[in-house]
Amino acid sequence: MKAYVYGPNGAAISDVAQPKPKGTQVLVRVRACGLNRADIGMRKGHAHGAAGGAGTVLGMEWAGEVAGLGPDAKGLTVGDRIMGSGGAAFAEYTLADHGRLFRAPSNMNFEEAATLPVALATMHNAVVTAGALQPGQTVLIQGASSGVGLMAMQIAKLKGAKLVVGSSTDATRRGRLREFGADLAVDSSDPGWVEEVLKATGGEGVDLVIDQVSGPVANQNLAATKVKGRIVNVGRLGGTHADFNFDLHAARRINYIGVTFRTRTIEEVREIFEEVRKDIWGAVEQRKLQLPIDRVFAFADIDKAFEHMEANKHLGKIVVTV
Repeated sequence: MKAYVYGPNGAAISDVAQPKPKGTQVLVRVRACGLNRADIGMRKGHAHGAAGGAGTVLGMEWAGEVAGLGPDAKGLTVGDRIMGSGGAAFAEYTLADHGRLFRAPSNMNFEEAATLPVALATMHNAVVTAGALQPGQTVLIQGASSGVGLMAMQIAKLKGAKLVVGSSTDATRRGRLREFGADLAVDSSDPGWVEEVLKATGGEGVDLVIDQVSGPVANQNLAATKVKGRIVNVGRLGGTHADFNFDLHAARRINYIGVTFRTRTIEEVREIFEEVRKDIWGAVEQRKLQLPIDRVFAFADIDKAFEHMEANKHLGKIVVTV
């Protein structure tokens, strides 16, 4: 089968053996894939958790059909339309754990379905489970114009947030954040953004920050969070290291929570997917939670899809059809 593989000379479409499902695995005939920021690093040979390096089939988000089942896979039949996340997505066939996928709603095509699994699982866990957002509370989404950021704002609104603030350093994308639930859009590269947030919250700060940026905004986040508020760190778009004001953190008594899928067990991931199904799946089926598709590329043009992502001018998801 054809797959996008990182090799000695970089990433390229190559011929590899079709995988065979074992245990609780499902064999998926991939029809469309969503690109994610982590894919950029892996395409350059960087590890993402335990995955990466020479010989790695790249990609982590897909939609397609069940083509085969391992002996312990439950609840699915060959031909079912599904979408999910996991390794080796950029290929004609991939394997998925039976608990790390969703049934693709009948009112979505494969391209639309491929935009959702990572954003739904990541941001339901960050906003609802780890972030404990309650109706009437206020939330700031750092990096709000990314696909997962757009989903975070929508989930926050769905769960009853009274004020959603989204940040983006790009003026054009910042101007569109209101379409996806933002009541206030701020430029996190402007030193005055904290004052905007404080003004919008009566001087208190937000109850919850979902931080995909970290690095340069770490201390500003502390200042923009109310006393006894919460910060959930889900990314490092701004870098992995930075100065941190421990005194401000202590003074505001902020609960600082780190989350990632890279160190989770499959049992933990299955639980996250089940929480999405139980809590917000009706909104997914009703198209209340959805992401815009910026551009669709053919599999043969996957390098161009990555060039488009690295140009960093898109809003929404970049999709590759297989």
